[in-house]
Amino acid sequence: MKIDKQDHKALVLWATDCGEHVLRFFEEKYPKDHRPRLALEAARAWVRDEIAVSEVRVTAFAAHAAARDAEDHATRAAARSAGHAAATVHVASHARHAADYAAKAAATPAERSWQYKRLPEHLRAFVKVSNPEDR
Repeated sequence: MKIDKQDHKALVLWATDCGEHVLRFFEEKYPKDHRPRLALEAARAWVRDEIAVSEVRVTAFAAHAAARDAEDHATRAAARSAGHAAATVHVASHARHAADYAAKAAATPAERSWQYKRLPEHLRAFVKVSNPEDR
């Protein structure tokens, strides 16, 4: 499925929402490490046409480095969610990974429901997300 620029931006916003929803797991443990937050901010700046893809990619790599530096599962997953949200700017299919890592960070079925409700219906097939309440 090919998506247009508007849908790509919608996926970036959804992915950043997913990452922001669990960012607290990382920031509570590492309050001075801003790499995941900067990645999310960069992705949103790209949506507003304020920065280039190449600049966002740098922040995505930094968020993934923060994940490698993290000591526990939830903090690693939260940082990876932010990294994949920023990577969605470059490759739209990273949106699914941002959601998957956010769900791992939250470790609760309610996270998937929260994500599903925020994903535009016409993009659910692209991200391959189904309603968790149907399971």
